[in-house]
Amino acid sequence: MPTHSVRQSGISVSLKPVLRALVLGGAILFTAPAAFSDTLPKGITQVTSVEGITEYRLPNGLRVLLMPDATKPTVTVNVTYLVGSRQENYGETGMAHLLEHMMFKGTPKNPKITEEFNKRGMRMNGTTSLDRTNYYELFQADDSNLEWALSMEADRMVNSNIARKDLDTEMTVVRNEYERGENSPGSVLMKRMQSVAYDWHNYGNSTIGNRSDIENVKIENLQAFYHQYYQPDNAVLLVAGKFDQTKVLQWINNSFGKIPKPKRSLPVFWTVEPTQDGERSFMVRRAGDIQIVMIAYKVPANLHTDRDAMSFASDILTNAPHGRLHKQLVETGKVVQVFATEVGRVEPGLVIIGAAVKKGDSVDAAKDALLAGIEDFKNNPPSKEEIDRVKRDNANSFEKMLNNHESIGISMSEYIAMGDWRYLFKDRDDADKMTSEEVAAAVKHYMVRDNRTVGMFIPEDKPQRAEVPAAPGIAEVMKDFKPKAAKLEGEAFDPAPANIDKRTEISQIGNLQVALLPKKNRGETVNVSISLHWGDEKSLFGKSTVSGMASSLLAAGTSKYSRADIDDQMSKLKMSGGLFSYQTTKENLAASLALVAHVMRDATYPESEFTQLRDQTLVGLEASRNEPGAIVGREMAQYFNVYPQGDFRAPKTLDQSLADVRSVKLDDIKAFHNDFYGVSKGELSIVGDMDVTATKAAINSAFGDWASKAPYTRMVSQRADPAPVRKTFNTPDKESGVYASAMTLSLREDDEAFAALRVANYIFGGGAGLNSRLMERIRQKEGLSYGVGSNLSAGEIDPVGSFSISGTAAPQNLARVEVAIKEELARALKDGFTADELAKAKSGLLQQRVQSRTNDGSVAGGWNSNLFLKRSWAWSQAMDNKIKALTVEQVNEAFRRYIDPAKMSVFIAYDEAKAKAAAPTK
Repeated sequence: MPTHSVRQSGISVSLKPVLRALVLGGAILFTAPAAFSDTLPKGITQVTSVEGITEYRLPNGLRVLLMPDATKPTVTVNVTYLVGSRQENYGETGMAHLLEHMMFKGTPKNPKITEEFNKRGMRMNGTTSLDRTNYYELFQADDSNLEWALSMEADRMVNSNIARKDLDTEMTVVRNEYERGENSPGSVLMKRMQSVAYDWHNYGNSTIGNRSDIENVKIENLQAFYHQYYQPDNAVLLVAGKFDQTKVLQWINNSFGKIPKPKRSLPVFWTVEPTQDGERSFMVRRAGDIQIVMIAYKVPANLHTDRDAMSFASDILTNAPHGRLHKQLVETGKVVQVFATEVGRVEPGLVIIGAAVKKGDSVDAAKDALLAGIEDFKNNPPSKEEIDRVKRDNANSFEKMLNNHESIGISMSEYIAMGDWRYLFKDRDDADKMTSEEVAAAVKHYMVRDNRTVGMFIPEDKPQRAEVPAAPGIAEVMKDFKPKAAKLEGEAFDPAPANIDKRTEISQIGNLQVALLPKKNRGETVNVSISLHWGDEKSLFGKSTVSGMASSLLAAGTSKYSRADIDDQMSKLKMSGGLFSYQTTKENLAASLALVAHVMRDATYPESEFTQLRDQTLVGLEASRNEPGAIVGREMAQYFNVYPQGDFRAPKTLDQSLADVRSVKLDDIKAFHNDFYGVSKGELSIVGDMDVTATKAAINSAFGDWASKAPYTRMVSQRADPAPVRKTFNTPDKESGVYASAMTLSLREDDEAFAALRVANYIFGGGAGLNSRLMERIRQKEGLSYGVGSNLSAGEIDPVGSFSISGTAAPQNLARVEVAIKEELARALKDGFTADELAKAKSGLLQQRVQSRTNDGSVAGGWNSNLFLKRSWAWSQAMDNKIKALTVEQVNEAFRRYIDPAKMSVFIAYDEAKAKAAAPTK
């Protein structure tokens, strides 16, 4: 699964600084490693230690990082290989990523790796980028799980099958992943940007690769690539979480230590991209509903100080709501959104500034406005406030990442690829030293006409070239680095339902039901979840759109703060998330509650922010008009709808949604806030570091006297049971299509059959990952789809549930996908599931449920749900007990009683012309 992008408003946007968007809240208890230095297994040496992470070295060259954490009963195992798509040769683009997929196909010793992942409830994945590949497992802390994961990773490092039969099916899976990317305007534009900006360097090739290379790669080439780079001296193993360090080092020595040190030498790459000698341009013309413009500048590798300066510049220009370009272009309505992204880190890369433009508006005008804003920035250096804001956001991101071992694998992999994992800490420290002068100098040097890619090549007598200097070696960069001491410990918390109930104090404050679970966390983190209910079926009729926009604009401004001020206040209070669900720290908890209450109660809804939201919403809706997944989703919602038009729960057609958004007036939003906002009924749950007495006082001060004018009455859910239909929709020029089928069920969570159905769905396609019936057949065996699965829902109060199946594939393959789904469903109903499948499903599902309770945010949200439903966590324990007690006869009987293929409606969106063409050859 190639990495480098996230989705924003229909645009694929890369993550900017290495860590900024890769962090989650949490806590880590670091343990000093010194005591182990005298008792290490033979051959293992301790190299260095920084802030609780200790490096060891094996004789075969493997580097090992141990990051002990006693606060969560989970473990992360991450292996980073120092190879990415930039090491691929001609005709082999996409091979590093394809090999990542093949690594899940097993070894002679571990022939069914995905089954083991499922049985052990492990969350796992692999990611490939330009500079590295990593594989990780996240699972419940258990000696058996951890020893197996280490043994498996050592085994597949050198013994993976990499067989022709597996390539035949996996190639088409990867090709479908490629096709999915081809549906995205932003993804396609980014691929073209790389290829146009670079003449010779492999950063000019996207990680997913070229279609013909994916389809025609030889197994011998793949095997040679594997044996060359998948060796202990080219890998770094990270183990983070709750474990016994002595045992782990012994297990590592037993599994990885027996791999011999390779005798081969890794190739040396000497290609250096020439200095760009003129502005470049390109245009992509494809079907789509959104316009995007990107401007790229070549910059040094990450080890060069100018790269950080350019990252600062892109943040100052584009971050909402403070960014200069955001204020100049978005707030004035010239563009819908501005964004920034980067390409490449180990060698000279790209910093990209871009904008989303409404369909029908001038892209040339948007480009000119972007360039004018950049030129203005060159003449007006960043202020101290702008520099400090980026520093603060950076510091918060690093802090959150280091406080949670579950988020560190991919983040650390990026720094490992740069040559030394400790550079993560130096990068953090160096960012705090950045000056306005350094940023201004970098902008003036790199953001020049002949170093950018936005327009076509233009001959020039006096080119304005930017020489990209070579970065210093890692030894030079690290020579004066002084590591900081580790600090801030937390408790080892037992996530059992009974302990959650025992540790939680329930109370009533005003109209709020309150659950407070105090626990000691590393970094003194605390998670807050707020649920508010108001109105009824009559009072909310016709108000679904205005309600959504009122909520989206809550933090746009108050009588005291602007949107930018609120953003700054949340940053200063270390708040990550939104107003209704966020993480902060013990020190800032009371102030954060006061801020949230102030924003909710005193929202002023500035007209300029309303205009921005309306335009962004309209562009996002239009961008979905011809997307297969969006079409299927809308059509299914309409077909199964039982509510009259105008009902708060009724789905809308695309044109209805567009009309509703266009018709909303600012006064409508203000009136909704005045008439509905307040606490008619609500739940507030807090989990983490807190003083309970002080927290209750803070909640009472913030919300105790706040009441809604609209009394709350729960809307009773209704179930549709329409006659089954089969509908198809033509989506021209889309490389990937979508299949979905569904039926409704009369089902509640407390029904006797629910636990059995839940497990049956897990086995069939709803939770067993690559090991599910659907994935084993359609992806693993036949290679038709990147992803296919099933979903089961049940009502918490009303008996309104559903069973659905969905998947993607090339239009030419959708008919085969549909046949395979029907056959697998018929097989499950006729022959049933096996005792072995049930045992693995129980193990995996129950371990996943335990893992979910280790996340403070999930526990806080779970308490809100429990309070609303008048439950405690004993309900969750009871569900665990029901799952444990299930027999294969009960599971099969429930699946046969509730699931009827004859009642399932089918919806398919695809390019009909491509579907009529010959199916792609394998």
